[in-house]
This record gives sequence, structure tokens and C-alpha cells, in this order.
Amino acid sequence: MTTESDARFWDRVSQRYARAKISDEGGYERTLERTRALLGTNARVLELGCGTGSTALRLAPDAASYLATDISTKMIAIAQEKAASGAVSGLTFRIATAENIAAEEAGFDAILGFNYLHLVRNPQDTLHRIHHLLRPGGLFISKTPCLGEMNAFIRSVLLPVMQLVGLAPHVTVLDTPRLATLMTEAGFEIVATEAHATKGKDARPFIVARKI
Repeated sequence: MTTESDARFWDRVSQRYARAKISDEGGYERTLERTRALLGTNARVLELGCGTGSTALRLAPDAASYLATDISTKMIAIAQEKAASGAVSGLTFRIATAENIAAEEAGFDAILGFNYLHLVRNPQDTLHRIHHLLRPGGLFISKTPCLGEMNAFIRSVLLPVMQLVGLAPHVTVLDTPRLATLMTEAGFEIVATEAHATKGKDARPFIVARKI
């Protein structure tokens, strides 16, 4: 599989993704509230892997500018349709990844990556790129499914079979300690690691990391 095949996968499932309900509404709302408190009204924000734009539409009114990006052309098209029904000042949707954001656009106050890092092909390189795109002291705010902390059958048997038949994209198996190590190696200081799930074990740590 390649980055291009990943993009085709997300294009193919974009309509189903747009119709899907949030599995943990309470946890999602906690993540939004916590993120909103970290941004500030003067923040220049970049969101990576924005999907169909639901989070961007909720958070953009609380920032000075908000660039929401995704690898999928069809995901971005759906996000733009949503935005057209109620324009949000300063919000832009674009087909892009961390790696192809232009160097002259660097200097973001905050970069968001929700359900993102486990889907990139080289999290270490992506984190270095995110570090470069932030201003000194800027925040990388993420919430990442850690398959290394989930059911072993899913990650070692079910997922590979689904990938083989085109029913799942590339996924990097991570756990919370590995994520923290990768962020530290990329030049970040971990400010907070939180669990936002409504119930049960939370295998999607919410991590706030500062560029140092």
C-alpha cells in the first residue's frame, strides 16, 4: 500500500464515514472543550486529518485562523459542503498532509491531529515535520488510537486480513509510551496526557505537547 492507495481508500469510504455516528459523544465533547481552552482567540491553527470537517467547524470560531487538511479529495469536498451552509470566518479546507504544507506557512500556534498519527506511514518523520511547522512554544494536540493497547486479535489477525482485502487503510501499531517517546525525540515536551473516554479503558490518549 502507498499514500496514494490510502487516499483512494478514504475517498471510497467518505460517504459512509460522513454518516457514521460518534461512538463516544461524551468523550468527544471533552476533547473539544479541552482543545478549545488551549487555543485562544488569536491562535493560528492547522488541523491534520480533518476528515469531513466536523471538528474544524466546531473549533474554528474560537481561533483567529484555521486551516483544516486531509489526504482525501472526497472528504474535503464533503467538509466544504458542510461549511457552505454556515460560513465560519477564517476557516479553510485543503487537500494536504503535514509533509506538503509549504515551508512559508510555518509558524502555527497549534497543530491538531485527532485520529491521525496511527494512520501516517512514518509517525517519527511526521512528528518532526509538525515540529517544524509550529512556532517556538507552539502546541501539538493529538488524540491517537493505540492499537498496542487494544485487543491483540484485532491488531494481529483481523486488521491484516481487512487490509489484505481493501477494507482497512494502513495503520501503525502504537502505544502511549511509544507515542510519548516519538514526540520527545522530535523535540516536544509532553505537557499533559489525559483520558477522555466516558467509560472503560481509554486506548486513545489525548496528548498535549509543546515545541521546545
